[in-house]
Amino acid sequence: MSDPVGQNRRIILYGNPMLHQKATAVEEITGHVRKLLADLEVTMAAQDGLGLAANQIGEPLTVLAINPRGADVDAQPYCIINPRIVAREGEVEREEGCLSIPGIYDVVSRPELVRVAGLNPDGKPVELEATGLLARVFTHETDHLNGVLFIDHLSKTRLQLLSTRLEEIKKQEKIEAESKSQGAERKMQNGQKAKRL
Repeated sequence: MSDPVGQNRRIILYGNPMLHQKATAVEEITGHVRKLLADLEVTMAAQDGLGLAANQIGEPLTVLAINPRGADVDAQPYCIINPRIVAREGEVEREEGCLSIPGIYDVVSRPELVRVAGLNPDGKPVELEATGLLARVFTHETDHLNGVLFIDHLSKTRLQLLSTRLEEIKKQEKIEAESKSQGAERKMQNGQKAKRL
């Protein structure tokens, strides 16, 4: 079976409730899951991201994509299904951002080293170790799958300072979601008209 071709999907933004929803574990690697893996890699590359969680493109499944090269690790981008951090060591404070919260960066404490277990795209168990920036990426993306955003680690005072920008992002998400919804409705209506002809 050949791998599906991925497509660049819309990244949902802060304000969309899916970002605070805990993702559901993948029970079986279906055609839908394989397509999701391909879409994650294409979308992550198109956005020049270091990582991307499935719920960031509107799929509440525990799947993430990682771009090691963005963290100066010489390895091809890959996906992990049902990832979980099984060990962590050390702690480092460093600035980070998020594709779902554009334009906002802040300092967050993350482990210096993580060990991650999950499944590869063929459903085989994998376990890998990441340090430095790559460890931060894994922690950030697994947080996403648990409905946690990097800004959820910030103090109330810091969030207050960011509130105006966060409200702007919420409004942007609402506009983009409505636009996508209207586009889907038009497609459906056009399809129905074509069937009537």
